[in-house]
Amino acid sequence: MAQLSDRLPLLVILGPTAVGKSAVAMEVAKRLQGEIISADSAQVYRGMDIGTDKPTPAERAVVPHHLIDLRDPDEGFSVAEFQALVFQAAKEIVARGHLPMLVGGTALYIKAVVDGYAFVPAARDDEFRAAMWSIAREKGPEVLHARLAEIDPERAAAVHPRDAKRIIRALEVHHVTGKPFSEIAQTKSPAGPYDALMVGLWRERDELYRRIDARVDKQIARGLLGEVGRLLAAGYSPELPAMTALGYKEVAMALTGRISMEEAIRILKRNTRHFARRQLVWWRREPRIHWVAWLEGATAGEIAQTVCELAEGYWKGK
Repeated sequence: MAQLSDRLPLLVILGPTAVGKSAVAMEVAKRLQGEIISADSAQVYRGMDIGTDKPTPAERAVVPHHLIDLRDPDEGFSVAEFQALVFQAAKEIVARGHLPMLVGGTALYIKAVVDGYAFVPAARDDEFRAAMWSIAREKGPEVLHARLAEIDPERAAAVHPRDAKRIIRALEVHHVTGKPFSEIAQTKSPAGPYDALMVGLWRERDELYRRIDARVDKQIARGLLGEVGRLLAAGYSPELPAMTALGYKEVAMALTGRISMEEAIRILKRNTRHFARRQLVWWRREPRIHWVAWLEGATAGEIAQTVCELAEGYWKGK
């Protein structure tokens, strides 16, 4: 697809985990000459394949994918870095005459791209940060997440309750500045670099929850336990932000003897359902999203056709 205006065209496909974004995106990309840019904050890490449902080599051979396998699990990766890398990838995709497609469920990453957030470095307090890490280790990051929800509910909704790194950073910003992270750490550009169409996929709750449970079972069958075991054996601490991603933290708890594997799987399914609910709460506040209902029995191809029609109508004449 050629560039249609001074801004870069960008098709965003979002929605809760397990709704079927990847399957639909693959079909859309084939029909619209698209290339997929991952908006999954865990897919940037090498060696974390099964638990993040990364596209297979065969899928990547059919449709190019970007922003996957960029870092080792013990390396940092920021929203600002993601934003810059998306812009570079989108420019290159458009130069090839293709359509950039941002696909995933990490809300803050998507908003940072679409709204052109300008990230402003805030002052730091190493003593406060050390104290927060001590609490996270002793009582769990969920305690800090609850504190964050009181002072900055917007940021808390965008951060997983066990993502200690981002929780502590948000608390630090508030501690130093007296203002919420969501207010001081980012501002919106009046006109971002993209002409973006945001499409959201949703399913009825019971159907989505069944898919979540089935996906966890499939991940276990594909070898998630072995994948997490290899990461732990390689020296990656369960406390690393990457290792607190869904699937990895629960299995790591079982492999280190803290809970049984049966309990880990039960908790993983529960946590994933809760995460999907938080994603929907976050996105329901966004009026620009064109929601597409995935009714039971519909195929990925049928949903993709609806998305293609939305895209063609949106950019028609631009």
